[in-house]
Amino acid sequence: MSRARSRSAVVAEFLARRVMTLVATMFVASVLVFGGLQLTPGDPATLLAGGHNPSQETLAAIRAEYHLDEPVWQQYLRWLSGILQWDLGRSMTFNDDVGRLISSRLTNSLFLVGYAAVFIIVVGVGIGVLAALRGGLVDRVITLVTSVGMAVPTFVAAIALIWVFATELDWFPVFGSGTGFVDRLWHLTLPALALSGLYIAYLSRVTRSAVMAELRSEHVETARSRGIGMASVVRKHVLRNAVAPILTVTGLIVAGLIAGTVVAEQAFGVSGIGSLLVLAAQRQDFVVVQDIALLMVAFFVVVNTIVDLVNVALDPRLARTGA
Repeated sequence: MSRARSRSAVVAEFLARRVMTLVATMFVASVLVFGGLQLTPGDPATLLAGGHNPSQETLAAIRAEYHLDEPVWQQYLRWLSGILQWDLGRSMTFNDDVGRLISSRLTNSLFLVGYAAVFIIVVGVGIGVLAALRGGLVDRVITLVTSVGMAVPTFVAAIALIWVFATELDWFPVFGSGTGFVDRLWHLTLPALALSGLYIAYLSRVTRSAVMAELRSEHVETARSRGIGMASVVRKHVLRNAVAPILTVTGLIVAGLIAGTVVAEQAFGVSGIGSLLVLAAQRQDFVVVQDIALLMVAFFVVVNTIVDLVNVALDPRLARTGA
């Protein structure tokens, strides 16, 4: 009983540390995002006024409307308090509530991230395990293919996919995000493949290394010497012990996908927060840019925190080491 209670206390302490780290990280990120945009050249008020030598009265009115005449620290506190209440402010150039702008596009981005994550996990882990278990020619071919895949940027993969599957074969659409589940799957297949290609190759290499390390471990050799079938050894000893590094890397990859949507959405004309970020940056709409940037940071940090908690749930001993 005391051992179980001690384990629960360790896990609870680990959870508290992770929550505190999450809050601290988000606070630092908010300062960096807001401060970085304040240092960006250009005057939003001048841009809103049309940029053609506006009068000082016009500029003063615009600065007052958007609170640009306040001290920087006061602008930051106003912005932060608004975010905590999901009041993201009003776009300077879209003339709409930022929360509504993001909400209208967030579903497409999350769908794209989820779709790409499925490709990454299923294909990446699958071919990594296959390469480790089969070895020989299969391993060499997979290693070669994944080495090439890791060198192909998302925008290059997008161009190749558009040319082959949209232009030449006409299997998939090249623009838009679709409506409804099935239509959205059809529209977002190529963007998801372009977004996931590099990460599939990387995860397969990590999976291969983790599985091969377990195959060479002493406890696996012992199990095989006792006559236990290879399938049972792989399932009960190899994959179970290799899952921790695979899960950790998978979490990092999935968390980073939200930033990768910027390129994929631009290439395929998907109406998501990535394309909105690019458009807002082009228009110097700092309110939209800083809100989306902070949202991307939050997604990354939260996903990684969840992965850490899952790792601890699978192996409570990690909580003692602060994993």
